Amino acid sequence: MTSMVNKYDALKTNDDSGEEDGETRESKEMEKILPPVEVKPGEHRLQYTYCIWFSRRAPGKQATTQNYDQNLQLIGRFASVEQFWGFYSYLARPTHLASHSDIHIFKDGIKPMWEDGANKNGGKWIVRLRKGLSSRCWENMILAMLGEQFLVGDEICGAVISVRFQEDIISVWNRTAQDTLTTGRIRDTLKRVLNLPPNTVMEYKTHNDSLKQCTSQPSNPN
Repeated sequence: MTSMVNKYDALKTNDDSGEEDGETRESKEMEKILPPVEVKPGEHRLQYTYCIWFSRRAPGKQATTQNYDQNLQLIGRFASVEQFWGFYSYLARPTHLASHSDIHIFKDGIKPMWEDGANKNGGKWIVRLRKGLSSRCWENMILAMLGEQFLVGDEICGAVISVRFQEDIISVWNRTAQDTLTTGRIRDTLKRVLNLPPNTVMEYKTHNDSLKQCTSQPSNPN
């Protein structure tokens, strides 16, 4: 368990060097060898296996697809309710993370990048939160996703909480941007799960548009 706790410590560091340290290299190796996650007798299996990723960009440093990929650290994988809580109890809450930190929870086999095969034709709903709300909203969002409350089949790819200086951003990624019925259902469920006021502004952005924006004027991939 010691090595696992050390992985969680990556979420609590403020290292802005941008260098790929041992933990990052180890996470890259974990990506290459991903055996099935064992669910022990008595545990409550989730419909999907999920991966927890962490990334942080040094403030003021322009983000590119390449350095974004290099900054991604695979923290761990879970396939049951009990395994999720085992990870979550050690994870730093969004309100305690440094600015420009991101936590990603995605289905196993889907990397939290626009170019991933499961994401390339999709998009994301974006909800901007004032400071102080992100931890509660993020937890509600995760539980809704793991509990299959969105009722859109295999459309949900994952979710991201992005901690920024003046606001925090929750985004939910789905596979098919052109499926307006599905994206509408995700929007409505997200409003209910996060208990958002009726006048809350939500934005849907396709990953193709994000890629174009990043190419013309580099910005954070989240």
